Amino acid sequence: MLKLIQNEWMKLWHKKGTWVMVAILIVLTAGMISLTKWIDIQNTKHAAENPPSWQEGVQGELASIQMRLADDSLTKAQRKKLEGEEKVAEYRLANEIEPEYSYSREAMIKDPSGLGGTVLLLTVIVAAGIVASEFSQGTIKMLLTRPVKRWKILTSKFLTVNLFGIFLMLIGYAVLILMVSLLFKSGTGQDLVWNGKEVVEASVWGESLYMLLLSFGNVFITATFAFTIGSVFRSSSLAIGLSLFIYFSGSMISALLSKYEIAKYLLFTHMDLTQFETGYMLVEDITMPFSLAVLAVYIVAFLVISYTTFVKRDVTA
Repeated sequence: MLKLIQNEWMKLWHKKGTWVMVAILIVLTAGMISLTKWIDIQNTKHAAENPPSWQEGVQGELASIQMRLADDSLTKAQRKKLEGEEKVAEYRLANEIEPEYSYSREAMIKDPSGLGGTVLLLTVIVAAGIVASEFSQGTIKMLLTRPVKRWKILTSKFLTVNLFGIFLMLIGYAVLILMVSLLFKSGTGQDLVWNGKEVVEASVWGESLYMLLLSFGNVFITATFAFTIGSVFRSSSLAIGLSLFIYFSGSMISALLSKYEIAKYLLFTHMDLTQFETGYMLVEDITMPFSLAVLAVYIVAFLVISYTTFVKRDVTA
């Protein structure tokens, strides 16, 4: 199996398009951070003319939280999250601890989730074509006549796709850290969180790596879907098209159906795992364990379809 994966990995990197995708990722990531720095400069100029008071901001935030807590329709998860935010706001005011500036070096490092979109699009291209291209190029017969079980061949391709996605994520993350370190300064404030017992300072790298992992969840799910469509229908263009449709339209579909029970079981509702950290939930009253369980069912279904089709397909004609 390891040799098969190595062969697939080498085949992937011998394609010029692979290096182009890496270059695109680096340029887009660097450009995104540079644009963010420009926005920070503009905000700083405006703040110099109208210097804000962080105490007033926290007091306003606290009042808003307390108003929302008065709503009896809140779910347990929502109420728990708001109560934690209330304790943090009160702790800040009582101990004169300024919030972390949103454009500080630490704040930028803590949220690398913006990488997910670019990595997803590039990984989907590879996932959609890694099997379909064997049919379009006519190499599938030679591949399947080798004394290797078909399921092993498909597994090596699937693992290669995900290794490529992980590689892109790490490259993008390294570029982000480098650019942020060069362009942004450390902030004077602190990012505080409620751990269920007390208010503590959040870990910069712990939170950063956790958000990176959650962001990769969307990459893995969408790439698996593209891999399935590409291997079943032998069309990379169809796989890319359907995957991008899900990525760009899925959240809108879930929002439209959010009032109905079926929304809790749609793939789109659970693809973005970062929603549990940002608080912008597509559907109310869902939890991380529930989302992971639903996603697991979809992933198993996709892979069963892929393997069944690939193993039983007749390519002699």
